[in-house]
Amino acid sequence: MQPDHKSEFMQKLDLAKDKHKLKYSDLIYMKQAEQVAVQKALRYRSTRKKCNIAGVALASIAVGIYLYTIHAVKQETFLDDLNEPEKIIETSNSKTDVL
Repeated sequence: MQPDHKSEFMQKLDLAKDKHKLKYSDLIYMKQAEQVAVQKALRYRSTRKKCNIAGVALASIAVGIYLYTIHAVKQETFLDDLNEPEKIIETSNSKTDVL
């Protein structure tokens, strides 16, 4: 493993080939870092699961409120009263034509 002064980052290692170039302490640190990364991933997974459940719950509440509102508005009859004067006017016109 030759140091590359041009790059800011360390070279990638292939653990199968370059294992003899690493110190035992380096391998221990790598395993510890991997364990920390796995623990963070597990915490992230549980947090993401809780967020998904909350999102589905909020979406279902919103859809429920929307459907209830549509159902309640369909039962309203106040708009039916607005059409009645037109019917009265039509019937009064037909009676005057007959006279």
